[in-house]
Amino acid sequence: MRVYKTKRGIVVEKEKSLFLLENQNWDTFINDDNLSEKLEKITKDTKPSTESQDSLLKEVQAPIQNQEVWASGVTYLRSKVGRQEESKNAGGSDFYARVYEAERPELFFKATPARVVPPGGNVRIRKDSTWDVPEPELTLVITSKGKIVGYTIGNDMSSRSIEGENPLYLPQAKTYDGCAALGPCIYVTQQPLAENTIIQLEISRDNTKVFEGTIGINQIKRKFTELVEFLYREASFPNGSFLMTGTGIVPGNDFTLQKNDEIKITIEPIGTLVNKVG
Repeated sequence: MRVYKTKRGIVVEKEKSLFLLENQNWDTFINDDNLSEKLEKITKDTKPSTESQDSLLKEVQAPIQNQEVWASGVTYLRSKVGRQEESKNAGGSDFYARVYEAERPELFFKATPARVVPPGGNVRIRKDSTWDVPEPELTLVITSKGKIVGYTIGNDMSSRSIEGENPLYLPQAKTYDGCAALGPCIYVTQQPLAENTIIQLEISRDNTKVFEGTIGINQIKRKFTELVEFLYREASFPNGSFLMTGTGIVPGNDFTLQKNDEIKITIEPIGTLVNKVG
């Protein structure tokens, strides 16, 4: 099942039927360890909407209200290699090799809700950066008790020039206005996503595809439960959290985003997140 946050309310999609739930608090609704069971009951006891999908999903928002967004680094081999390439002149490449093999994962704060862009919105690149890329990431939806109840798509916008200058500049490379996008929905399932799930990235410029890449989530080195356990060790999240699980798609050193580029990230069965660089 898919859950959308819209200006009209919460829209639940099940087997091509849509259910509009008005006067619901988003934080309370998704911060539920039994979210899947709750959705099953709602779709059983509620009549589907007679409105069209275009009408109900006309104004989809980012599926976040008061949650924090965190991210995992160097969880794919390709990410390790990319980080080593960008930071070798600063002497930081060994850090990334070590964290890839270490017991403790790299986790960092990514965004407040105000810095998260909705589907169709404009993500940003920093004005003081010269080398910028999107990072398409499967994103976990986690309750305040640390249970993974769903998945969404995340775009972890990153300044490779700033991070490559010095690994200690990571917060500036990662966290700024318009630095992240989430959506288009939360995919809720009682079973983990299939190991053959594929992440697809397409970047278009002036209606021409300038980059594309794919990666399977089976290439992630760490278990999702492991990442969540480290995140929740000494931090509480009263409204739950989002955790981006890292990227395995890293454009070459000769590529950088430009204004008006379109970024399209697809992860089935979640859907497609589309944003432009503003």
